[in-house]
Amino acid sequence: MVIQRLKLGLTIFASKMAIIGQDIAQAKSFLEKGELVAIPTETVYGLAGNALNASAVALIFETKNRPSFDPLIIHTSSLERVGDFVESIPKPLYQLAQTFWPGPLTLLLPRKSLIPDLVTSGMERVAVRVPQHPLTQKLLAALDFPLAAPSANPFGYISPTTAKHVEAQLGAKIPYILDGGSCEVGLESTIVGMEGDHVIVYRLGGLDVAEIEEVVGSVSIKSHSSSNPQAPGLLESHYAPRKPFILGDLDSLVPHYKAQNVEFAVLSLSREIEQVKPEHQIQLSEKGDLKEAAQGLFASMRKLDELDVELILAEEMPAQGLGNAINDRLKRAAAKG
Repeated sequence: MVIQRLKLGLTIFASKMAIIGQDIAQAKSFLEKGELVAIPTETVYGLAGNALNASAVALIFETKNRPSFDPLIIHTSSLERVGDFVESIPKPLYQLAQTFWPGPLTLLLPRKSLIPDLVTSGMERVAVRVPQHPLTQKLLAALDFPLAAPSANPFGYISPTTAKHVEAQLGAKIPYILDGGSCEVGLESTIVGMEGDHVIVYRLGGLDVAEIEEVVGSVSIKSHSSSNPQAPGLLESHYAPRKPFILGDLDSLVPHYKAQNVEFAVLSLSREIEQVKPEHQIQLSEKGDLKEAAQGLFASMRKLDELDVELILAEEMPAQGLGNAINDRLKRAAAKG
């Protein structure tokens, strides 16, 4: 096997595609050696490395081509183990963890000194979550360290929701992909922290804000774009296909580009566009179900991106429930360039 050696003293597997399997022991072995493994979660697939090993964390950034000012989420197997990595958990956030972990919730908490600066981009809080996927739960329980794991894709591109998505993008750069099937939620986790006594949602995601407010009362939303983000996944241009992605009113966009003889594809919630070939359009949910739409969002964007078209047109979802999180991803995809 030909491998590319890095100054970090670690390796990127450059000539042989990653093994795809469900062998927890094999995945554990690679991670203990400081290598990277793609892991399934209920949200998206993650590119995982030992969160306490600065060299392994640096390899995550290098493999993804991710800017070092964009912090990472660390993953562990239970709420009880979170205390090993953070100084404290404020009561409202502890209530959220008790209610929604394991699940698509990430908490921003004051970190202990053993968390490398590279994980948090030098900030005093670390993003932590307990994922729900049974395979990754077993892997995390078998490890004596947490896993730093951003989405397993080149930085800024569409997040992967199957092992094959990971293989297509990073399969030549990592040794192992833990195959857990298709992701059930399909959107990244909701990120929550506190500022003073106030609970703040920093990133909309797979856990609806309304469910959070049922536990802790009213919250503030600060899910804004930033070139110096306080939490992962907040850069303006993110989750983007390779082709130009245009978000707006399909009733105006479709005839506009038809008149210009531009080949395009269409992404909608449930409507079928008569002027567009069936194979050039995807309805995220024929029933208008936002949960179903969220589950299929990234896979649908990826499928349209692979078509022989010049650009992709999309409409916003209803601004309710998971529709707000889907719209957040659509707007970031459209911000590219």
